[in-house]
Amino acid sequence: MIHQRLYIPSSAIIFIAVLISTGSCAFSKKRSLDLLKDARDKKYDIVIVPGVPFTNGKWSFVMKGRVCWSKYLYDKGITDNVMYSGAAVYSPYVEAEIMAMYAAGIGIPEEKIYTETLAEHSTENIYYSYRKAMKLGFRRIALATDPFQARMLKRFTRKYVSPEVGIIPFVVDTLQAVQIHITDPEIDYRKAFRENFTALPDRESMRERFRGTKGLNIDWHIYE
Repeated sequence: MIHQRLYIPSSAIIFIAVLISTGSCAFSKKRSLDLLKDARDKKYDIVIVPGVPFTNGKWSFVMKGRVCWSKYLYDKGITDNVMYSGAAVYSPYVEAEIMAMYAAGIGIPEEKIYTETLAEHSTENIYYSYRKAMKLGFRRIALATDPFQARMLKRFTRKYVSPEVGIIPFVVDTLQAVQIHITDPEIDYRKAFRENFTALPDRESMRERFRGTKGLNIDWHIYE
């Protein structure tokens, strides 16, 4: 049995603060549908999917949602490739590698799956993945995630990444219809395990994690 300390990512704490102060929590269903329609019209070379901590030997509700949404976008021809992003941050498993295994397990061809394994915050997920995707030759790039994170990252993405990056938050009804037909695959999660792991809260103060969540710790020259 896997025993791990439970950490609440600083991004979640910041998001709750924003929710309280602004009364805004996510893209609405209508807005998500509009963005999906735009994505169908534009189509992308690759979509970026931010990571989720892997605990207790199985994917969480949020991780499953993000991976299944990327599968939907691939199946519908909205994207040709998928990049999962995330280091081993709150658990000793590299988030991007875990999500890539699940993606392959539910039917995305392995040659269409890419990983970015350095990001430790959501702002780093989009910035680092964009830089890596551009270096690999992809030009039409979008962010695909849940409506909450998509809303939270929109301004940062437009200002610091590129105004050309598409935003594709999942549509809950559509995602639920997709998940009905998906059986949880078995993966060898030990391949994504990192020895001598130290969780982010044990090596960074709350202040440092807040800075990271806001994008203030980003390596702006990464993947040059």
